[in-house]
Amino acid sequence: MQFHEFYIGQMFTTKAITLSEEDISRFAAEYDPQYMHLDKAKAEQGRFQGIIASGIQTLAISFKLWIETGSYGEDIIAGTAMNHVKFIRPVYPGDELHAVVEVVELKKWRNQTGIVTVRMSTFNAQQEKVFTGELSAMVKNEHAE
Repeated sequence: MQFHEFYIGQMFTTKAITLSEEDISRFAAEYDPQYMHLDKAKAEQGRFQGIIASGIQTLAISFKLWIETGSYGEDIIAGTAMNHVKFIRPVYPGDELHAVVEVVELKKWRNQTGIVTVRMSTFNAQQEKVFTGELSAMVKNEHAE
């Protein structure tokens, strides 16, 4: 979609994805090697009583699900900002996640582009919000009226 096709309040819901313990440990080993993501015995004694996904992994999965809706398609130029990122609840192995994305701001830009800002909220299967954040992207606006 091009910039002029988005509108404030527009909502998108992504498909769901389930995280395995292997998914969590593989990601954490490379990008966030902390005990709560890798050491099952120590994690079971900690605050969350088990292995949890990295917040960065939750953000990355949420973004992947959003991009896979195809809403930006080939019209996206680049991401420009991330704001108000909050990791609200832990994500455990076996959790099924999906995101609800709402267009919250539109700003015309120069050279036939615009900035689309969305609020992404990610939920587990129990409909508990686990993540929220605002993401902005520069999008083509070649056929605006």
